[in-house]
Amino acid sequence: MLRHEFQPGRLVGGLFLIAAGIVYAGDARGLWHTPWFVSGPLVVGGLVLAGAVSVLCRAVRRTSRRAGQGEHRPPRADEAG
Repeated sequence: MLRHEFQPGRLVGGLFLIAAGIVYAGDARGLWHTPWFVSGPLVVGGLVLAGAVSVLCRAVRRTSRRAGQGEHRPPRADEAG
């Protein structure tokens, strides 16, 4: 059973931030040289992509909820009575 709703935008954002951390950890260990300007596009690009994924996921969920409701919508608390 799921404890919370899956949010792919947060997953994408987290993966890009982890990638930025790995790039700079490799640079700190001396495995490769990373220029200082690499972090900007990596982090900002990841956050922009995460935002786009979140917007797309929300649109898909909204559409599927509307299609699934039909005529059998349960009454809200303020409508009951």
